[in-house]
Amino acid sequence: MNSEQEIYKHLFENSGEGMLVTNNKGLIELVNPSLLKLFGYEESELIGQRIEILVPDSAKERHKSHRKGYTSQPEKRRMGGNMDLLAQRKDGSEFSVEIGLNHCCIDEDLKVVAIVTDITERVEASQKLKELNKALEKKVTERTLELEASQKLYDLISRNFPRGIISVFNKDFNYIFTEGQELDRIGYTSQQLIGKNYTERFKGAKGTLIKNKLEKVFQGEGLSFEYEESGVFYVVNAVPLKTPEQKVEQVLFIEKNITDSILAQQKLQNNLAREIELNEMKSRFVSMASHEFRTPLSTIMSSAALAGKYVKEEDQHKREKHINRIQSSVKNLTSILNDFLSIDKLEDGKIQITESDFSLFELIEEVVDEMKYFLKTDQKITIHNSISANQIAVSDRNVIKNILINLLSNASKYSDKESIIALTVNSLNKDIKIDVIDEGIGIPKKEQENLFNSRFFRAGNVTNIEGTGLGLTIVKKYLSLINGNISFISEELKGSTFTINIPNILI
Repeated sequence: MNSEQEIYKHLFENSGEGMLVTNNKGLIELVNPSLLKLFGYEESELIGQRIEILVPDSAKERHKSHRKGYTSQPEKRRMGGNMDLLAQRKDGSEFSVEIGLNHCCIDEDLKVVAIVTDITERVEASQKLKELNKALEKKVTERTLELEASQKLYDLISRNFPRGIISVFNKDFNYIFTEGQELDRIGYTSQQLIGKNYTERFKGAKGTLIKNKLEKVFQGEGLSFEYEESGVFYVVNAVPLKTPEQKVEQVLFIEKNITDSILAQQKLQNNLAREIELNEMKSRFVSMASHEFRTPLSTIMSSAALAGKYVKEEDQHKREKHINRIQSSVKNLTSILNDFLSIDKLEDGKIQITESDFSLFELIEEVVDEMKYFLKTDQKITIHNSISANQIAVSDRNVIKNILINLLSNASKYSDKESIIALTVNSLNKDIKIDVIDEGIGIPKKEQENLFNSRFFRAGNVTNIEGTGLGLTIVKKYLSLINGNISFISEELKGSTFTINIPNILI
């Protein structure tokens, strides 16, 4: 053995760090005394064994995969710096390690050299960091006069402060110290801020907020508050740092990124609100459906039974009376089912807009003509249409027709017999405005805000009138498909006016 080899052997055997050498199959070929002491093995127990003997049972299979990957592409590497790498002693106990890997080739055979360092104390120190943070105010107060001498201590604590920033301001609101992982995320270094004013980071309204808070702390008041910046939320704990003479010369300013917890809280609140809304909707649906379906079904059953009893020819008018009642109830059921199907398709995005050229004048006439069969006794619809018969509109004709039928049906439903429903149509350049005006029971003022915000919503003064509470929801969703909007004015017992605006429809 030449002198150079003796030097390497001496360094290997007397190194304070655990060292071992494996071949390309992961078999241990050399170990030094420090490694044997670290793991509690005899040399003969390790030589020829696979390296996984030193790996915890839970990680052996994963380590085999990593080892094969390393041997295929060996490179100088350090592992375990993030303090999550564990090794296993002979007695089965586990401990935290940091490992440095290197490689070389001897006679074309790959050799992997591993240097193993026990970092248990470092991990324990990290676990105690939280306790150190609590004691930070007292320690900084005691050593204010020795700030420069204590800079290394501040660096050690602050640089590793997770998702936060620790800063110290003087009376001029200048940074005299700042460190923390969050500085990297917001694009600053401590060197860029130390010696600079707080306005280097905090500007505008945020700068005013921070200044007001710092002024209070310099008056001896410790405080905690939150602020938001570009969608990121922080909680700040600011405390005065007092000299032995009880004077406040500096302020400790600790910022912690709490975005994850805020977003989780918001999501929880949104889910809770949604759950409450769904429960309320379910209750309204069950109540409405049980009432709306029971009434026409009862009518159908009773009329069918009675009609069957009139078998004589002279009873024809009585049979027709009950047949008409059955037909009316079937129409009502059909209307209810159509409402459910429409809202389901609209909310699932199954209704697609199909534009075509059509006469808005003719569409208005068609809708009013169809509505005649659904009006109450002696109800009338008057038309005030300022759009000429040859004016062409471009939109989805069926969607606009459904909107008008829904609004006119509501106007008829909530108005008395012999009442008049006014339908006015006006144009403004390429836009149209349509008003449906009735003389009905109106909507109580205290319930008007819920009209478009809640499915199955029905005002308290219409509980004895058939309906699902879905009509206006359907109208609003239809209008959203063609970029339209709806508004209304209503006074209880005096009637309602519903106004729809549809832009860029006329050509």
